[in-house]
Amino acid sequence: MQLTSFTDYGLRALIYMATLPPGKQTNITEVTDTYGVSRNHMVKIINQLSRAGFVAATRGKNGGIRLGMDPASIVIGDVVRKMEPLQLVNCSECAITPACRLRSALNDAVQLFLQELDKYTLADLVRNNDSLYHILLAEPPVVSPT
Repeated sequence: MQLTSFTDYGLRALIYMATLPPGKQTNITEVTDTYGVSRNHMVKIINQLSRAGFVAATRGKNGGIRLGMDPASIVIGDVVRKMEPLQLVNCSECAITPACRLRSALNDAVQLFLQELDKYTLADLVRNNDSLYHILLAEPPVVSPT
């Protein structure tokens, strides 16, 4: 199974925001520059992520985007369900639909795929990943000794 670029960059945008200090905003330009994706495409992605509650977007002079919830509560499978058209085949005009078992097999495969992604949160993808922080932010975050 291959994710659409829409979902792929949605996940990447969430990863970028998860590397920021808690509550810090960024903007779409920073995300598009980081990943080399078109601004128009990223605006649509952030809009979808915002409607799903994964991103909080603020308009205006001091506006920006940030995670809409704790990274530990953002389940990767849920993000994919909200972003990805999960119907793998269109059976509506196929001659063998009444006897075909392919659709059922593919649906089972998608469910297993999502079950695997449900094991991971956004926090899991960024936690203790200094290399990621270095690539995205040029330095790992300073963690207070608590």
